[in-house]
Amino acid sequence: MEEYRLKAFAKINLGLDVVGRLPDGYHQVRMIMQNIDIYDELTLRKAEASITVTTDSGELPTDEGNLVYRAAKLMFEKYGIGSGIRIHLQKNIPIAAGLAGGSADAAAAMLGIRRLFGLDIPLEQLMQDGVFIGADVPYCILGGTALAEGIGEKLTPLPPIPPCYILVAKPEAAISTKYVYEHLDALGIPRHPDISGMEDAIRQNSLPEILERMENVLEAVTIPVCPVIASIKEQMRGSGALNCLMSGSGPTVFGIFTDQAAGQAAYRQMKESNLAKQVFLTTPICAFTNPFYRNPDTKVLS
Repeated sequence: MEEYRLKAFAKINLGLDVVGRLPDGYHQVRMIMQNIDIYDELTLRKAEASITVTTDSGELPTDEGNLVYRAAKLMFEKYGIGSGIRIHLQKNIPIAAGLAGGSADAAAAMLGIRRLFGLDIPLEQLMQDGVFIGADVPYCILGGTALAEGIGEKLTPLPPIPPCYILVAKPEAAISTKYVYEHLDALGIPRHPDISGMEDAIRQNSLPEILERMENVLEAVTIPVCPVIASIKEQMRGSGALNCLMSGSGPTVFGIFTDQAAGQAAYRQMKESNLAKQVFLTTPICAFTNPFYRNPDTKVLS
């Protein structure tokens, strides 16, 4: 095999709690992660020497500032790959959006290199390697629906959530993850999401019980400095979303619908409102590395 192509799927956080802070400054989290059918595409080709990364996005670097490059470098150095590689990244996931686009790309690069060069690396080892690139990378390697703990690297695969439609809206505003966590009082969070209850609801395949537990403690930091998030949530609720939430550290917001027509109408309304720069109507998916995976390129909703 000389070339391999694969997709890097975005994620949302159905629930996000911060339960403490480690001595090294990292925050301990409990989150329910979910892949959605918004994805970047990576094309990997063997080369004689060196690592080359290209992209159709003018916003991303192509050197060690790019997580794809760093992931490839880690793989080549750790596993003694003697040749080179060219990786082209086609971006579709919004950048700096709370959707783990960079981590998803890094994870896809690692999975692609493993396949392209026929490396006999257990998935668990690849996930451990991914921690050195970013805390979300192990989840992005696993994919699907999962409980994430620790700094995000301790993962428990979960069954797929029930079928639904997900409206995703990324506003023009941007906020750094570092800023959000630095301004979060991890010991003074007044209310913690019921992550264990959400995990149970997912295992019981109960969408209403999942929806009623959607909560993200980082909203308390992000919304005051990015109030358009609250406006987008209000718009989604007014359009019939059963619940909506900021993903990750923001500023992207997602809303859940069970009726396709209602989701499509809400999509049009969000586009017309100009509250968001990028708007998608998508579905949850179960990624192929997750043990609950169904079929290649098959959405939960078709």
